[in-house]
Amino acid sequence: MAVAVVDDAAIPIWDAYELAIACAVFGTPQPELTDTWYDFRVCAERPEPGPEASTTAPGSAGFSFGIRTPHGWDALAGADTVIVAAVPQECVDHDVDLPAPFLTALRAAADAGARMVSLCTGAFALAAAGILDGRRATAHWAHTEQLARRHPNVTVDDSVLYVDDGSVLTSAGMTAGLDLCLHIVRTDLGAHIANQLARRLVVQAHRPGGQAQFVDLSVPATDDEGLAPVLHWAGRHLDRPLTVDDLARRARMSPRTFFRRLQAATGTTPLQWLLTQRLARAQSLLETTDLPIEQVGECSGLGTAANLRHHFAARLGTSPADYRRAFRP
Repeated sequence: MAVAVVDDAAIPIWDAYELAIACAVFGTPQPELTDTWYDFRVCAERPEPGPEASTTAPGSAGFSFGIRTPHGWDALAGADTVIVAAVPQECVDHDVDLPAPFLTALRAAADAGARMVSLCTGAFALAAAGILDGRRATAHWAHTEQLARRHPNVTVDDSVLYVDDGSVLTSAGMTAGLDLCLHIVRTDLGAHIANQLARRLVVQAHRPGGQAQFVDLSVPATDDEGLAPVLHWAGRHLDRPLTVDDLARRARMSPRTFFRRLQAATGTTPLQWLLTQRLARAQSLLETTDLPIEQVGECSGLGTAANLRHHFAARLGTSPADYRRAFRP
């Protein structure tokens, strides 16, 4: 399969959770899925040669984690993708400056053409390096106000899970970082591999970046139990002309109630949820079958080939034919 592979993913690390996400996605080879995976490196401010090299990531409860790595910030120079997992909390809360050599290394990597990625408060590092100037970006909703105040040249969006701005990608905190990492795998290696990896990680295969960060979870648990069967059924019948009324009827709810509960549970509308599922089905069919484009549109529920091309261009920035060429032998 023709793939765009990241040769190196270099991560300056202070926060253990975001580091763990990046390690789980990019640092673990997946030979059952593909022969080609990421050459992954963790970078630290004060590396030492050999297995005893370490730095620490302070935890919120006063403990710390040891992180061993022989790679310093100079390793960013050879990376195709640089992921800043997080920055020290004092840099967020008290405007403490990040180390100048670190920011210089980030600028050099960006100038060399590396794809720059931040998870959670890592956006503060990209912003301090000037990489986010004139761009739209996000971070954890609890820190977006500080980010916007400190960096007025950045358009900060606190309402999304992640932002893909081409060569620069930013995510909100916690599991939104996992969503962005899976989005990168999907971009590099295709929907099928990303979906299989998500299944191994026991997470949702794809949440659109525009989905809301903060979802009202005050809906009783029985509501989710009522939604799950109908959403599972819809996922198996995407080729049908499904409507909100159809799904609401099957869930034994009024259309208004169904709309409200699905939006509360997923952060998106029923029609957008259906579109996302159908695009994922179309991507999988293009990667794994030789079906004509017209039939891919029909089987995924997107209708005509022209409609399929429209949605691919709008959501993925490519055509179905080009997508197939990129992810098929």
